[in-house]
Amino acid sequence: MLFGMSLPANLNQLSADQLRVLLIEQEMRLADKDKELHWRQTRIDQLTHELALHKRWRFGAKTEHWPVEQRQSFKDTLDTDLAAMETERTQLSAASAKPKDQAKRLPLPADMPRTEIHYEPDSTTCACGCQLRCIGEDVAKKLDYTPGTFTLERHFRSKWVCQICEYMRNGLTCKS
Repeated sequence: MLFGMSLPANLNQLSADQLRVLLIEQEMRLADKDKELHWRQTRIDQLTHELALHKRWRFGAKTEHWPVEQRQSFKDTLDTDLAAMETERTQLSAASAKPKDQAKRLPLPADMPRTEIHYEPDSTTCACGCQLRCIGEDVAKKLDYTPGTFTLERHFRSKWVCQICEYMRNGLTCKS
């Protein structure tokens, strides 16, 4: 196989005109292959040159060098500027810092009508038969609006626990 073309099985049996046609076709194909090869080599050379330029730009020596005096004056002013910025930052952070226990909202007026609602369990006896013990309570405040008046509702929810069941839940034994 020559240049991707199959030749006839027996070239000796071809006439002179057939051989000339075959030769012309082979030359045309060879010329096309040469053009394509030349184009590809030109493209490879172009990309290689472009890559070299990019490498030189990225990794090459920089032309922007400061004189020693200018570099030293920059370093001197840099230290003073950084110190001034640090003091300004500390002043601003100290001025904007608020105590964590300070309320975000103003308290409601003391003369506002208040309603207290207590939630207690129906029974203070545990399922095991022991007496429940109050360990604290949660208080939630709600501003209520009835047309024409605002009232403050305070909801008290007590927390109850059985000391014996608590010990049993934790895998301990009762001390009584």
